[in-house]
Amino acid sequence: MNISFCIIVKDEEERLLRCLESVRGVVNETIVVDTGSCDRTIDIARSYGASVYSFEWCNDFSAARNASLHYAQGDWVLVLDADEVLVPDIVPALKQVVESEQYLVINLLRHEVGASQSPYSMLSRLFRRHPDIAFTRPYHAMIDDRVAELLQREPNWRVGHLPEVAILHEGYRSDVIAARDKFNKARITMEGFLETHPHDPYVCSKLGALYVQIGQVETGLELLRRGLRAIHSNANEYPLSNALHDASTLYELHYHLGSVYAELHHFNQAEQHYQAAMQQPIPARLKLGAINNLGNILKDKGDLQNAVALYQQALQIDPTFSVGYYNLGMTLKAMGRLTDAIAQYKRAIALNPNYAEAHQNLGVALLKAGQVAESLEAFQSAIARYQQQGLPAGEQLKQSLQDMGFRV
Repeated sequence: MNISFCIIVKDEEERLLRCLESVRGVVNETIVVDTGSCDRTIDIARSYGASVYSFEWCNDFSAARNASLHYAQGDWVLVLDADEVLVPDIVPALKQVVESEQYLVINLLRHEVGASQSPYSMLSRLFRRHPDIAFTRPYHAMIDDRVAELLQREPNWRVGHLPEVAILHEGYRSDVIAARDKFNKARITMEGFLETHPHDPYVCSKLGALYVQIGQVETGLELLRRGLRAIHSNANEYPLSNALHDASTLYELHYHLGSVYAELHHFNQAEQHYQAAMQQPIPARLKLGAINNLGNILKDKGDLQNAVALYQQALQIDPTFSVGYYNLGMTLKAMGRLTDAIAQYKRAIALNPNYAEAHQNLGVALLKAGQVAESLEAFQSAIARYQQQGLPAGEQLKQSLQDMGFRV
């Protein structure tokens, strides 16, 4: 089966080549739709051998993506953004699954690099080229609405997913978001969509969470509640594509509500929403945020044993989840199990050497265990990393240690 790679770009000279290299040998053609680049993006795409087309930006990601689909000739379509790369280890499974005649869409697991709370998401980025499949929604463009309609008419098709990470995404790192003013653009676009789709659970979830993130907590909370009511009452006139996506939206609504209620110190409600999120029939990696956050609530309540169980559950799902090791270390330290706590902090640091909080709490645990020299070394590492990140916690820690009589 031939695969067309479709990507929309604007001023992506720093990242485009890495993205294109990741699909080399996997796809049979590369379609690049440029929406107004002023840098070397177009030259880089052409030097790679891509077919490059121009599209006048109209504040609608779906329109741009659909323009790229117009030029595709392959049996299947793979879609990435310039801040994403295809994971090499997934290529054999990807090539195998597109040979199947039963699948219409294959959802791909994406790792959100730098995201500590919800490090994974599932996206419909690999699909059969079909005249009735197109992107909808001006922001968070997706094919799922059209796929849902198609499945009603042609129920013989199946929607599947690959269980291992297929995409690495760096676009949610805080520095990238700040540089691209992503929040404001997302808010404006989704607000326009909400005006005509006021009970769409997906946009309620995404926009509600964004409102909370920018400090409009009550507005975000009401929107998240609206989305939950809509999805339970089937009030949404634009059905989602499949059970997995529907469950993912329900998970996100409960997860975001849990996070809001936790911030408001309504811990019983937060716990209920996290539990509901964890019960959704979605891949286990997508539940890491709810599992971890519920563990934090139980830890703060003093239910240390159940908190430990939740962190261990998270780490069993994803042994590379550095935040899970850190939180497990914090809980074990609170239980007086210093040796075990030290081991968990070290695992967190091994996975994320710049984890300043892990270095600091490693120092605390080592100091309590009487390992003073090792403790001061950990504290110095924490101070250095806080300073590298421009955080005042570094000077505060340094002053506290000096007040205790230590030289740092």
